[in-house]
Amino acid sequence: MVYKVIGLMSGSSLDGLDIAYVQFEEVRGAWSYQLLHAACVPYSIEWELKLKHAATIPVGDFLKLHTSYGRYLGEQVKAFIATNNLEHKVHFIASHGHTVFHEPQHKTTFQLGDGASLAAVAELPVISDLRSLDVALGGQGAPIVPIGDKLLFGNYDYLLNIGGIANITVWQNGEPVAFDICAANQVLNGLAERDGKKMDENGAIAASGALLVGVLEELNKAAYYAKNAPKSLSNEEARQIVFPLLLESDYALADMLHTATVHIAQQISAAVAKYPHGKETASMLVTGGGAFNSFLVDQIQKELTASNVTVAVPDAGVIQYKEAIVMALIGTLRWREEANVLSSVTGASRDSVGGAMWLG
Repeated sequence: MVYKVIGLMSGSSLDGLDIAYVQFEEVRGAWSYQLLHAACVPYSIEWELKLKHAATIPVGDFLKLHTSYGRYLGEQVKAFIATNNLEHKVHFIASHGHTVFHEPQHKTTFQLGDGASLAAVAELPVISDLRSLDVALGGQGAPIVPIGDKLLFGNYDYLLNIGGIANITVWQNGEPVAFDICAANQVLNGLAERDGKKMDENGAIAASGALLVGVLEELNKAAYYAKNAPKSLSNEEARQIVFPLLLESDYALADMLHTATVHIAQQISAAVAKYPHGKETASMLVTGGGAFNSFLVDQIQKELTASNVTVAVPDAGVIQYKEAIVMALIGTLRWREEANVLSSVTGASRDSVGGAMWLG
């Protein structure tokens, strides 16, 4: 079977809306994909502020924002379809939305972006609300990308995504285990903003700094790091670990960026060490915006050398749009009524077929 799907992803780093038009083919249980078109639509300052502060506004305003963001998604999809001449070539849309609240311990998660509004504007079927069923079943609701790692990228030993939060997929007895590692781009970008920049391009500022040894030691003591999988970090939890020691301090910017980068690399190495590959050499696929940060990638490789793990950075399309590709796959599995969230990853009572469907 062949499916042509648009996947939408908005991550915690707030760098924009990722849109991926993907063709999937399934033959006797084996999946393949082609990324045919993709775009990242940067958020305006207005939208960035709305999404950043969504969890703090009154209920009525929140519900209206949920609707208006869903309509915004629909408008961006329509523009993307027109730009790429995709009229009548899209089977459906799979939208992750933007996470504004995540407390799986209370069986609650919320991704902003009303699926009904998106379907109404785009005039296409929409699959949204991809995490809620897993959370209702006692799971972490995160990470949900491992189903894509299993079906599309299973030839790598480790799969690392560096977005606002870094998360990893590893293999245990042939099945994926995945979890959030630590805050990543949201910290690096937050620090870069002090210098009037959206990000630290290629980690250039971080590379010029010095290591704050005492700060690094304190960062590495966070209780979350000692927890076993399944586990996940909300944006707020991630900030609580890192922000007081860095973003609320008066250290030199370059030194803070350098220390934050080393901290991320060390926590990634610690995560790998908990799941040894048992091979002479192993490979790690690195995607997400952090894969464009050459200083960060170099630090990760440095930390992993002792574990005989080689970092592989794919082409720019996969780096930037892997999560949107996987959202499209998750939607496709929902369309087929097949499991798309794995309990082995999230800790839920069973695998689930997650996602609400809006037929437009």
